[in-house]
Amino acid sequence: MSDRPFSRSPRIIAVANQKGGVGKTTTAINLAAALAERGAQVLLVDLDPQGNASTGLGILPDGRRLTTYDVLIDDVPVAEVAQPTTTPRLQVCPANSDLSSADMELVSNEKRTFLLRDALRNVVVESLGFDYILIDCPPSLSLLTLNALVACDSVLVPLQSEFFALEGLSQLMLTVRDVRATANRDLRIEGVLLTMYDSRNNLSQQVESDARANLGELVFRTVIPRNVRLSEAPSFALPVLAYDSASRGSEAYRALADELLKRHGAPVAAERVSV
Repeated sequence: MSDRPFSRSPRIIAVANQKGGVGKTTTAINLAAALAERGAQVLLVDLDPQGNASTGLGILPDGRRLTTYDVLIDDVPVAEVAQPTTTPRLQVCPANSDLSSADMELVSNEKRTFLLRDALRNVVVESLGFDYILIDCPPSLSLLTLNALVACDSVLVPLQSEFFALEGLSQLMLTVRDVRATANRDLRIEGVLLTMYDSRNNLSQQVESDARANLGELVFRTVIPRNVRLSEAPSFALPVLAYDSASRGSEAYRALADELLKRHGAPVAAERVSV
């Protein structure tokens, strides 16, 4: 496999849902790891002040000397902030609580919604050789999330398989439409991902039925099951693919990565790519 089997410029995908607890960070971590396992060079940008994606990839708080806050506020290059992880081909731009004040600090900046775009879409970042850049957004439609929507090619929306799940989508869809009209005309919905799915539960089945009836092909064929290994993996600072490679959660995120790669016309390895 060549060094760059996917594309010349990285494909940037924001993982976003203003509702918390829907599996957003879990999806960002494990989709990134699954894409890397398939041979892609991946950067995960942690844009959530909670920094859970950073923790889940083994970046301890005292190891976050530079973070995405420095990228946005002090114009520090992404190359100086990105750190390797224990997963081959996967790097992370970590975050910490400093990001909590970013919204207030950026209000007076005329380019406040374009800062992440400028940081990620330039020849220096392109030269780093990433195939995918995933952005883990905060659970709100804040200025940070707007930065991600302006910077990205598409939005992947995790949708919890529970009551009222579809109600929260409307505001996000309106925001995507507004950003498309004003700042990023090529922005699109990558897809809606059903998470925390329990096939034995009638409610999960009903949410899936409603989602597919209302959103059609936007809903990924892959669904992410409720899986104890997915819940345990972050406490060991590992993606579930490294924590328990044979778990149902691992296989689901591999299937999601393959579905994504096929949508993008990229090669899908028949087996995992070795280190």
